[in-house]
Amino acid sequence: MYVDGFNLYFGLKDSKWKRHYWLDIWQLSLNLIRSGNLVVAKYFTANVKGNPQKELRQQVFLAALTHHRPSLQIIRGHYLLKRWQCRSCGAVWHAAEEKRTDVNIATNLIADAYEDVFDVAILVSADSDLVPPIEMIRSLWPAKRIVVAFPPKRSSKDLRSVAHNIFYINETTIRLSQLPNPVRKADGSHIWKPAEWR
Repeated sequence: MYVDGFNLYFGLKDSKWKRHYWLDIWQLSLNLIRSGNLVVAKYFTANVKGNPQKELRQQVFLAALTHHRPSLQIIRGHYLLKRWQCRSCGAVWHAAEEKRTDVNIATNLIADAYEDVFDVAILVSADSDLVPPIEMIRSLWPAKRIVVAFPPKRSSKDLRSVAHNIFYINETTIRLSQLPNPVRKADGSHIWKPAEWR
């Protein structure tokens, strides 16, 4: 399972499903598998910058995932703060741009195919930048299957054209894939779902 964290997050956000942000990625992976065994689940994200409250909520969420699902692999890209200037009025602002997630997913997909980690890979994303690695896997390892699970409010005609199969993640699956609240750590302390996500 290869989960594009930001693509999934913005699908939930556009669906106005904030109450479902406390998402257990491992359980989601299990719930998406139609048959077979979950060998590995990888969650691709980047540390948010530029908004301290969002940064804190994300760190709480990632800590909860790490403590509740130690088998889940969290693979981070990074955020780049870019300077923008209005050509009309000269106003200047900084906006964060997430980098490397698609490259990290592509690299892991190809490396895992090469190392024969999977027979079927499920990609949770609608990012058409992931078409080339899927095409390469289909060419080099034709017995392997790539299934694309589109996050809510997300789709890609290009991904649909190269995947062996596609389906859409619905609210019921998301609702049944929530972390416990709170998540209990090994030392007995707790990690609580951010109040803003209720």
